[in-house]
Amino acid sequence: MTPFGARLRALREERGLTLTRMAADLGLSAAYLSALEHGKRARPTPGLVRQICGYLGIIWDDADELQLLAKRSRPKVTVDTGGLSPLATEFANLLADRIGDIDQETLGRLLDLVREVPAPPRRHRR
Repeated sequence: MTPFGARLRALREERGLTLTRMAADLGLSAAYLSALEHGKRARPTPGLVRQICGYLGIIWDDADELQLLAKRSRPKVTVDTGGLSPLATEFANLLADRIGDIDQETLGRLLDLVREVPAPPRRHRR
């Protein structure tokens, strides 16, 4: 399950909505919505996330959080270490090999460490 899928399911259940009802109301198939919740589909488009937010009455910071979770919910990730140090390449490969064996507490600590790294400046699109 992806972070987006877990949050979507929690929001849906908090509101007492069945998967079938929500899917029908959004014009989606229940199978597709289930696949989104379980991380078996590519991350949703920003438009679909906005549609879900509108449907569930999610605004402001909560809507921003759901958009961010969607961005961070690619179930199949590729890490390009070309041009980076050998340490970066080794780390990426070792993580890929062992991520399934890392317990939740350790994953949480690693995630906190990575979150502490300052994000690069955003590039403006023309």
